[in-house]
Amino acid sequence: MGKNLPLYGLLALVLNLAAMPSAHAHQEKADNSWWWSNTWWNEGKITTSKNYDLDVKWSSYESDGVDVPVMVARPKKKGKYPAVLFQHGRRGLDELIQRHVKRIAAQGFVVLAPDIYKAHFMGTHPVEHDYELEKDVNQGLSVLLARKDISSKKACLYSHTRGGYYTLKVATTFKRQQKNVACYVSYYPHLQDPNAPEALQVYGYAPEVDEMKIPMLVFIGDEEQYQRRRVIESGIKSLREKGRDARVIVYPGVGRGFDFRPENVRTFADDLASKDAVQRAAAFMNKHLIK
Repeated sequence: MGKNLPLYGLLALVLNLAAMPSAHAHQEKADNSWWWSNTWWNEGKITTSKNYDLDVKWSSYESDGVDVPVMVARPKKKGKYPAVLFQHGRRGLDELIQRHVKRIAAQGFVVLAPDIYKAHFMGTHPVEHDYELEKDVNQGLSVLLARKDISSKKACLYSHTRGGYYTLKVATTFKRQQKNVACYVSYYPHLQDPNAPEALQVYGYAPEVDEMKIPMLVFIGDEEQYQRRRVIESGIKSLREKGRDARVIVYPGVGRGFDFRPENVRTFADDLASKDAVQRAAAFMNKHLIK
């Protein structure tokens, strides 16, 4: 058959066979029971780490005449714990992202997470950046530091995607770094003004990055989009050349969203990366908050 089959027909046959998933691959994708953990997914508990049962509450704070809904997650055990401000990105603070808030709180932190989109009756995934919302994030930091159940005089900024830009501005434009902020942690952050021209989105990074003086820890997947990865790596490289404490951790086999991707598309690699990142972030923040 192969001798009489035209070349283009043979090529099509090979491509079709390559595209067909094997029975083994299909079975492995359908059955995640060998690695899935409900206590990790819902409560942030990791078997290789000290974990806390959580107390999660919702309230609000005022920011320039606007009521900002806020989720506060902290260990249920009485006591004071280091302060972390968690800023969501374009998804908003939906249930998947709320789980991330819980995961870092379960490592022993008081985590305050403002929902700045809901405060302004905005939908999720906005394209344009509203600079006014930066004030809400900055006010959230003040509200966090005024709490009586925190053990640190400063807080760490913790974010993902566009939340990385909001927290970058809080640290620099609002001049909170060093004085009120001890460190910066972010997952695949948008380190460029979202309203900047296309060329700057691909080849540049926000000038505020060079103003960062506090330690920075950034997580990305090896399969991250080129333009986002280039901006992150060039920005961190610039800081390192200035002698600043800045580092990027790159996880193989994952892309954007590995920290929150839901069960129906979540992979073992996503889970490994997100567990490792939470533990690295916790150690990094404790190092700079506990003195």
